[in-house]
Amino acid sequence: MAERDDPGIIGRRVQQLRTERGLTQKQLAEPAYTPAYVSTLEAGRVRPSEEALRHIAQRLGVAYDELATGRPAHLATDLRLRLTDAQRTLATGEAEVAAEQYTALLAEAEANGLDAECAAALLGLGECALDTGDLATARLRFEQSEQRLADEPLPVRVPALRGRAVSHYLAGELRYACYLLESALDELNRGGLHDPDALLLLYTAVIAPYMDMGAHARAAQAAELALTLAPQVGDPALVARMHRSVARTMIAEGRIAEADVSLGKAAELYRQLQIRTELANCHWMRGYLHAQNGDMERAESELREAQAMLSAKRAALYTSQVAVELADVLHRRGKSDEAAALLHDVLGDLNSERGAVHSAAAHRLLGIIAEHARDTETAEEHYVRALSLLERAGAAGDLADLCRLLGDLLRRTGRIEAALDAYRTGLGHRTAPGTTTLGPAPAHPPL
Repeated sequence: MAERDDPGIIGRRVQQLRTERGLTQKQLAEPAYTPAYVSTLEAGRVRPSEEALRHIAQRLGVAYDELATGRPAHLATDLRLRLTDAQRTLATGEAEVAAEQYTALLAEAEANGLDAECAAALLGLGECALDTGDLATARLRFEQSEQRLADEPLPVRVPALRGRAVSHYLAGELRYACYLLESALDELNRGGLHDPDALLLLYTAVIAPYMDMGAHARAAQAAELALTLAPQVGDPALVARMHRSVARTMIAEGRIAEADVSLGKAAELYRQLQIRTELANCHWMRGYLHAQNGDMERAESELREAQAMLSAKRAALYTSQVAVELADVLHRRGKSDEAAALLHDVLGDLNSERGAVHSAAAHRLLGIIAEHARDTETAEEHYVRALSLLERAGAAGDLADLCRLLGDLLRRTGRIEAALDAYRTGLGHRTAPGTTTLGPAPAHPPL
């Protein structure tokens, strides 16, 4: 039940509506109340009971909620329908148009004191900002959405919390993203709040930062739990996102055929739902899969398709990230000049606070290309920049490989002590799978 306005405001509203309808206080009061009671109510000197307000609303021909709160009947329902329309606009890749819709809906929801609808509009604005690569705005909108829902149970707050974690992850703050997601999972599972949708959203989101941090055992475990939860979830978009994320753990384990099946399921769901940006991400992941499997021609085709789809939808950050993986495939196909040109084009859009892991990957690949061209000085510069980015992000798996590349370069140029330091740094990051400094794994759901 919506919270009522104070007696003075309700009294003035009753008087205005009664006058507009040409009713006397006696006609409004009959048969249950007296004209004196209506007079006192209109003067704001009495707080009317729900029963009295319902009687007066019926006599005035308005909805109870409209009389008690001043909000037009069905306003919240209408806002929710328009929020769904904005969500569809975002799904088709029109993030900027969707942001305009969400902004208008937020203003309307705020004007009418509808906190749940405000939170939904802010959540949508956060997702729009993620799509356009504006991570600072995304984080702010997700935080504001969480604040609106501060008194709600954790499962209701999970979509905003997940959005905030993803914005930190994309900014290169892998450890903090894991902390946010793991804390929520732990609270849900230990508190007995077994909400399959909320749990699936969190397990799906935590896979990518786990993989980038080298915590492959935890990523595989999260994927298994996600697959177990999926049959209990009714939202096909959420299930599709789960299949896309789980495919990454399967690829890492060499389960290429199973990963391809998962990606196929995700892509089909996204086609049915007409979710363009996520469908592009499926092409992206499929390109990664073919690259891992050594099929560079198909990898290039899939990544070019993903890049074209994301670029058309102005998803700038994701477009740049795909370009880095495409450049790697081009280099492996002998097109190093094209790869280098592509990397230089996108590096201006990537940095330590925006796509840090892919920014490091770009510098790593430029270093390899420079080495092949026997430009060891440029190669070393790129390796050192990549090392700094990965150390800041905490991407342990990639760090070990990069330290090997840098060590080999230093050794070949006769700097043995510096090479040994690089190798030692790399060995320090080659821990057993899952043994990161993340702390204990979150509690399991009661499946």
